[in-house]
Amino acid sequence: MRTIGKQLWPLLALPAAALALAPSAVAVRGGNTGFGFNARGISGAPTGAVSLTGGGAYNPENGFVHSAGGFRCTEAVEQGPLSGCQAGQGVRWDTAELLVETKFKCAGDAAKTAVTDGNTAVLLSDFYRAGDGNDESFKAQLIVSQDDIAPDVPGIQNVWIQGVGCASATVHFSSN
Repeated sequence: MRTIGKQLWPLLALPAAALALAPSAVAVRGGNTGFGFNARGISGAPTGAVSLTGGGAYNPENGFVHSAGGFRCTEAVEQGPLSGCQAGQGVRWDTAELLVETKFKCAGDAAKTAVTDGNTAVLLSDFYRAGDGNDESFKAQLIVSQDDIAPDVPGIQNVWIQGVGCASATVHFSSN
């Protein structure tokens, strides 16, 4: 059995102590924020309504995101990025990118800006219909928030889909 010689020990001990005392990369960048939600009746645009459920994790500091869920067009959408989604269509969604911010409107209200933070995820997401396999059927922006994103609209609006509108959802966020 070989042992570390007395002469090498100080050379190895110093880097080991520095590593032990240095903050980890995870601690420096902060933890991920997890979220889950269930939204029915997302609407407000001239046509269409969508139900959306899902969740995931994201980190506004470094842009990490991994989220997905299920969706269904409950009424035909005839405008915006989900145009052509007929009632009863839709299977799943996943996220292509965490966005820093986006401008949005729930219906006929004034335009607002949503910003990704510890209580709000602004996402660019892919939506899939049955039969399209791994090729997304639609790509649209999505907001999920613990807070009311449109205080000027009656009720709590904490989920939005681009070209469809807003809804009140059961939403849970947690962070480290």
